[in-house]
Amino acid sequence: MSSDAFGREAGALSQPSRRRFVQGLAAGGAIAGLGLWPKAGWALKSAGYPNVLSGTEFDLTIGETPMNFTGRTRTAITVNGSLPAPLLRWREGTTVNLRVTNALPPGSIHGHETSIHWHGIVLPANMDGVPGLSFAGIHRGETYHYRFTVKQGGTYWYHSHSMFQEQVGLYGPLIIDPLEPEPFACDRDYVVLLSDWTDLDPAALFARLKKMSMYDNYYQRTVGDFVRDAQRNGLAATLDDRRMWGAMRMSPTDLSDVNANTYTYLMNGTTSLGNWTALFRSGEKVRLRFINGSSMTHFDVRIPGLKMTVVAADGQYVHPVTVDEFRIATAETFDVIVEPTGQDAFTIFAQDLGRTGYVSGTLAVREGLRAPVPAVDPRPLLTMADMGHGGMGHAMSGMKGMEGGCGASMGKSDAHDMAQMKGMEGGCGANMQMAGMQHDAHAQTTSNAHAGHAGGGMQTHPASETGNPLVDMQTMAPVPKLDDPGIGLRDNGRTVLSYSMLKSTFDDPDGRDPGRDIELHLTGHMERFAWGFNGQKFSEVEPLRFNYGERLRIVLVNDTMMTHPIHLHGMWSDLEDEHGNFLVRKHTIDMPPGSRRSYRVRADALGSWAYHCHLLYHMEAGMMRTVRVDE
Repeated sequence: MSSDAFGREAGALSQPSRRRFVQGLAAGGAIAGLGLWPKAGWALKSAGYPNVLSGTEFDLTIGETPMNFTGRTRTAITVNGSLPAPLLRWREGTTVNLRVTNALPPGSIHGHETSIHWHGIVLPANMDGVPGLSFAGIHRGETYHYRFTVKQGGTYWYHSHSMFQEQVGLYGPLIIDPLEPEPFACDRDYVVLLSDWTDLDPAALFARLKKMSMYDNYYQRTVGDFVRDAQRNGLAATLDDRRMWGAMRMSPTDLSDVNANTYTYLMNGTTSLGNWTALFRSGEKVRLRFINGSSMTHFDVRIPGLKMTVVAADGQYVHPVTVDEFRIATAETFDVIVEPTGQDAFTIFAQDLGRTGYVSGTLAVREGLRAPVPAVDPRPLLTMADMGHGGMGHAMSGMKGMEGGCGASMGKSDAHDMAQMKGMEGGCGANMQMAGMQHDAHAQTTSNAHAGHAGGGMQTHPASETGNPLVDMQTMAPVPKLDDPGIGLRDNGRTVLSYSMLKSTFDDPDGRDPGRDIELHLTGHMERFAWGFNGQKFSEVEPLRFNYGERLRIVLVNDTMMTHPIHLHGMWSDLEDEHGNFLVRKHTIDMPPGSRRSYRVRADALGSWAYHCHLLYHMEAGMMRTVRVDE
């Protein structure tokens, strides 16, 4: 796309009212790009859906298909002409054969190579589908034969791991029927796949993020906000707060890099106006398998008027927990049971973390019904406690200028921490070394060094972060935050899921204590849109080495103001609680700002595996490592 064309695209998308209006012209757009209304449901145990493929033999063709979600036709990458890709249904214990053919046309802006990664599936490395690591990719005109035995059951998904193809439609749901009876029953069973769509060429969107990382952050604090905050918190505290954010060159309103000012959100491949509908009869138990197949969006999901009982996370059973709402990070899956009764229709409502937009569908007794759609919640603000810096008080009064980076280092703080504060040249790294570490009510303390910050004192940081121009902040008192539902969800009057509420129905599947710890810091620079581990990009580092068969602990510390869902390919991530005990098995661990979380890994998969943030543009910007498992 030329720079002029990019400018026209960006200009068109900078008018959200116009964009939302034209969505009414395209009810769905997911059926061969014709804008047709979707079918009644995507049910596994009721009326069939035309894009469900089941068995052990599959032929999947990756090509381009015109789609229209906003009133403008764009080219999507599809599987067998479908967006989302067909729902694949396997059975645990069988061997599946999937012949994937690359039918991308010559000259495609989306590249000549493609791939499919089976997210969360335990399989041999050469079946994992990551070009450059586990295989060479699937080139135009070629067919790759995936063949492996299915060793698990549950709700998963699959997507491309080539360029930005996931953003333009190459993702789909994957359901595996377990060998053993499930510990719950349902009358109907639906997939609810959430995703984000942009009319922009994803490469142009990535370039825009590198140049203007806050392009989508329309909401900035005003003079009126300052007056209100001064009346509520006092003038000195409000001045300190504004001075601090100005020094960091960051915004407390910057909750997500890309939001509904650019994205159109989809539910099973249709917009809210398309009204994807799942049918029920009053009193039935309905299973909803939520999958976040987005590229960059955390969704907060609720069904007003209905309780949701979470029965599985990332395909693995958990002890049932009943909630009103849950946050689902990119790449996560949650299975819930609902029992609709008392009214004919209920709204399935998924708003983005940044509170800039939503997508909705309907549970109904018949086609064509809708229930009221709630308003998007008020937009929250990030605080120092959110970022692992505790209550600030007047700690900013001693700020001094700083060369390069963020413009100011946090040179002074509370007296008991001043000895540990150091200024920094060049980058920002240590500029966020703040004290007054009084954490909010949602930030747990910990007696375990594996789950809390080192030794209960200030968090230490890798030497590679020091003086690093790609690191604009560091958290100094991170905590697990396992009982924190997340920014924007606290004290909202609803019962909201947190990680601490998720408990696997089985004990630690390995049983051994970890033999060693690996600590990694999630780092970034907001203005430069640079992301990595330990201040290093993927291109700069050697693989992480695991010994085959060992049990180890990974400790993640989020030094950024963004939330990162971290995914380790090929192996399970067994999340620990704040005391270091096994809590829940997952394939994707969400890391809020200022958090420190630990999980155990059994290195039982030989080969090279991807390990990365599942926010697509963060991964492309460098937040990825290779894990090498050797004998």
